Order: sequence, then C-alpha cells, then structure tokens
Amino acid sequence: MELDPETTAQLKRVLTSLEQLLPKPAARIDWSESHAANWRRHSFSGYLEPIDTIESIHLDDLLGIDKQKKTVEENTRQFLAGYPANNILLWGTRGTGKSSLVRALLHSYAPRGLRVIQVDKDDLIHLPDIVDAIKGEPYKYLIFSDDLSFEVGESSYKMLKSALDGSVYAPPENVLIYVTSNRRHLLPEYESDNRGAMMVEGEIHHGEAVEEKISLSGRFGLWVAFHPFSQDQYVDVVRQWVEKLARKSGASPQWNDEARDAAILWSQKKGDRSGRIAYQFASHWVGQRLLAIKQAEG
Repeated sequence: MELDPETTAQLKRVLTSLEQLLPKPAARIDWSESHAANWRRHSFSGYLEPIDTIESIHLDDLLGIDKQKKTVEENTRQFLAGYPANNILLWGTRGTGKSSLVRALLHSYAPRGLRVIQVDKDDLIHLPDIVDAIKGEPYKYLIFSDDLSFEVGESSYKMLKSALDGSVYAPPENVLIYVTSNRRHLLPEYESDNRGAMMVEGEIHHGEAVEEKISLSGRFGLWVAFHPFSQDQYVDVVRQWVEKLARKSGASPQWNDEARDAAILWSQKKGDRSGRIAYQFASHWVGQRLLAIKQAEG
C-alpha cells in the first residue's frame, strides 16, 4: 500500500525524533589501549566513552598525605592481585588530593591492569549497565565518582547503596567503587541530628532517621580522611613543590624566608591550607622567578 505524501512526511518526522532519543552507536572500547572512560548518559541509557588524555600525575607528586596514599594504594594492590579488597570513601576538605590520588593510582598501575570508569552522581543509576559492559574483561576496574553528595531518597543514592551492600545488585569481582566527598556520610547533617528524639519537632523515630544518614557511608569498607594542613605542614608542602618545580625547569630551588612569608600570605588570602593551594603558590612563585631571570638575561 502506497502512503500519501502527508503520512510519509509525518512518519519521517517521527523517525527523526526517535533517532534523537536513541543512544548513538558506540564502538566497543579497546581496554588494552584505553585506560579510562567516562559514562555518557543518552536519553534512557548511555555508553562508555574512552578518555584520550589523562592527567599525568604521579603518586610522588601528592605531598603531605602519605598515610592516605599508603592505605588506598595497598587496597588497590590487593585488588589487582586478586585478593579481597574494599570499596573506599575518600572524604574531607577540598583540595587535599582525594581525586588526584585516584588519577595517580591509574597512572602507576595501568600497566598492571588497572582501569578507571568515571561516573557522575546522577548516572549511578546506570551501574548495572556499566558493569555489564565490562563484565568478563581481563582488567580490574575502579568505578570512580567524584565529589558526591546526596539527599536521602535519590535514585542514585539507592542504587549505590544497593551496589555496596550487594543485597539486590552487586558488581562483579573485577570492580571496586571509589568515591570522594566533602561529607563523611555523603549526606547533609544538621544540628538536630545530635539532639534527642523528644527535641526534634516532627520526627517520631529520630534514631531511625539518623541511622539512615550513616547507612550509606557505613557500607564502604574503608574510610580515608583528608584534613586541612597545619601551617607547618602547609609550608613544608610548599617548599617541596617549589624545589620540585624549580628542578623540573632546570633552575636552582629558590626557597627562603621571603618565599615562606609569601606562601603563608597566599594561603591567608585564599582562606585555605591544602595541597592544591600549596601547588598553586609554588607554580606562581617559581614561574615569577624564572620569568625574572629570563628578562634579566635579555
């Protein structure tokens, strides 16, 4: 039966609309070449997209967090060796190296089969689809979600909780989950959480509400805390970065009382003392000195 022109035009419009909703065809990732990927959401599902350029950061570049590095690295090595290992929650102050640590692990252990899949918070509901795409691969995968924070009841919160608990859905043995958050329990906490049940207006079962708030973080086998540096720790990290960046540029380290005082003033203006702030100051200080030397040489 031949369709009239108007019906044909309508069908074409419908098909065009459907094409926009369907995920675009994605080639299967060659994990021997690609060490990391992002999960890209598209309409009702999504696909894994390889990351072409990965930040070249080494474990030795992360200064002032030796205890945290040791804990996370040992757990990752257990995982790569096929031994029991834990999912990890890296929590604490911004700029202290939580996400950088995961990227540095990939740089160090990719030759031994480590791979990383980065997943945004809202896409955690697709965890079953993500692990289905890598099930049976001869690599070890960290599903990494950065800077997480939830409200109770979010669908992604429920999926992550289920995956960590393994009660309804559990990732395969070649997958661990590493997440970072500024919040220890991944959820907002209020002053009322520490009050007795009789003092919280509108909350009948106060203890159950508080228990729900810690139930997600409690499912991570390891909690690794990152705290702000003391001034002495911050200055020491700045000094190490100044020396490292100067040597990398072929110059002599320029560390003295002037640099120390400038570093402290920099942190005061930023309102923060962290590895990120230390690196930013060192880059500024060393860069200025190298530029001055070049200009002096004419």
